[in-house]
Amino acid sequence: MSVNHSPSTRNKSLLGRVLAGADYIASQQLENGCIPWFRGQIADPWDHVEAAMGLTVAGFHEQAKRAYHWLAEQQNDDGSWYSEYGQRADSYHDLPDAELKQAHHGIYLATGLWHFYLATKDLSPGRQLWPCLERAAHFVLALQTEHGDILWGKDGNNQLLDDSLITACSAIYKSLGCALNLCDALRIRRPNWQCAYKKLGHALRQKPERFDRSWASKQRYAMDWFYPYLSGVHAGSPGQQSLLQRWQEFVVPNLGCLCVNDHPWVTVAESAELCLALASVGMQDKATELLGQLLQYQDESDGGFWTGYVHSDEALWPEEKTTWTAAAVVLAADSLYRITPAADLFINHRPE
Repeated sequence: MSVNHSPSTRNKSLLGRVLAGADYIASQQLENGCIPWFRGQIADPWDHVEAAMGLTVAGFHEQAKRAYHWLAEQQNDDGSWYSEYGQRADSYHDLPDAELKQAHHGIYLATGLWHFYLATKDLSPGRQLWPCLERAAHFVLALQTEHGDILWGKDGNNQLLDDSLITACSAIYKSLGCALNLCDALRIRRPNWQCAYKKLGHALRQKPERFDRSWASKQRYAMDWFYPYLSGVHAGSPGQQSLLQRWQEFVVPNLGCLCVNDHPWVTVAESAELCLALASVGMQDKATELLGQLLQYQDESDGGFWTGYVHSDEALWPEEKTTWTAAAVVLAADSLYRITPAADLFINHRPE
């Protein structure tokens, strides 16, 4: 299947097109609140929250609340979540990564709940799910090393995975900031969280040796490049030049951002999140240009966005439309066009 590069596709209303992506997310959500990658596929906690935030932007507030409550119901006793859940929201563990407990997965709930409050001024989901979030934070902070980095998680035997990822730790950094913002809104004090937040930021900026210690470097991944900017580890205009240093390595003109720098595969979610990273450091014009290019990957029949495009073959691959891909585009559009009061979520970052 080839992608539509026609000018007529690009010239239609961007916001109307983007918000149709949220309609697609809503169409894939299960009755119990679970948002799988698409109907018949797995769900994972991180992408589930991303999709719920996409729903919030488009005004699907009840659906977003159901998504967060579903996630809370899946939480393990130790505050973690498994990495994969089955189509009918019954966790099953016959998938390769299903029993992994990844640190950045569950704590992303904090980002979703803070985003919901910013968008709606409704603090009730944050208040109701506070015990769940506190357990999630306890699990994650127990994985923080003396150096400030946070280990990837635990395996199916509950053994520590003794290494740290830049992308995952950057996501945790953003989530901890959101968790602390929720603390303020709920008038709860957690000074140890603020301390952990500061230590993690310092590790991400000053201790590169703490990451990828036991496996091959992840620097070939675009997310390893731009997530420290998206999350606020490197914030504001001082981050502009350093973010642009690897631009030509990952960005294909008029197509978007590669998933990895050694394969001709443009992925829409990475491209949309790069828009958020650009906005975070004050490069809105560049982000707006990139976001406009992503409309060529939308299936106008249902509003969904194709996951990726192999430009050497001029073909969409895989031929699937994931809810989290649509959500990333919706969140980028909100950041740039201020659809909701939560537009600055990835621009205003909590001080350390």
